[in-house]
Amino acid sequence: MSAILRRLQGGNLEIFKFGMYVIFPIGWMYYFGTNLDERFSVPGFWPTAEQSHKIPLEKEDIDKELARMRMVDAVKRERRQRELEARAQAEAQLQAQSQSQS
Repeated sequence: MSAILRRLQGGNLEIFKFGMYVIFPIGWMYYFGTNLDERFSVPGFWPTAEQSHKIPLEKEDIDKELARMRMVDAVKRERRQRELEARAQAEAQLQAQSQSQS
């Protein structure tokens, strides 16, 4: 061991360190960078062309998509309004019960 340390002095040590600085990233990239498709692939992770969104390009298609989005927003708005009314009615009943018990 001491013979190796004696040889790695001065310029030899710098050459060894430089070699490690160059070889280590190359080795790392070679080890982890090859066969990425086989090593890290998850079947079905990315959606297929049929499953992905299709951006409408024609005016009629854009109008249909806007109408669909507005319909979905209206349904969500109605559902939220019904939930708010139900919550307010439940709070009013709870308040009436607490006043009648007092």
